[in-house]
Amino acid sequence: MGQAVGYARTSTLDQVAGYESQIRDLEQAGCTKLFKEQVSSVGSRPALAACLDYLREGDTLTVTKLDRLARSVMHLGEIVAELKVKGAELRVLNIGLDTSTPTAKLMLNMLGSVAEFERDMMLERQKEGIAKAKAEGRYKGRVPTAMRKADQIRELAAAGQTRAAIAERLGVSERSVYRALADAG
Repeated sequence: MGQAVGYARTSTLDQVAGYESQIRDLEQAGCTKLFKEQVSSVGSRPALAACLDYLREGDTLTVTKLDRLARSVMHLGEIVAELKVKGAELRVLNIGLDTSTPTAKLMLNMLGSVAEFERDMMLERQKEGIAKAKAEGRYKGRVPTAMRKADQIRELAAAGQTRAAIAERLGVSERSVYRALADAG
């Protein structure tokens, strides 16, 4: 008999309540090992990779909701295929799904399709909202991170730091360092 392995994820550090409730729900579901991260689903997810690597035959990967795990139906299919090769199962708490049955596998694919559709609709509404705000002159976009650090970049360059060292120290790309120095020159 394998163990219940939990995976919890929120997109931002601001989603504290959702993050804590996932962890609580996974612990209540009997997860003896938890992998947790607060990153966007579109970026790199090292805790998910570590979780999938950790799973062994007979284990069950447990998540609170499908959207916490996969970014698309294709991605969900890849995860389920990896679990199958390992001899592990998937359990989704909010819908009572456990892939140890053929019916649950069918439901998983259908639910993944619905989740992907909902995400696409949300992104479309977001684009429409941004377009409307731009048309009304209310949308400014995000302030480029490196440009907020332009003064620091110039100070470090004047102190003899290399562009690579400046980029690493300030957490920006080398290209951004070049751009900030060129704008100043």
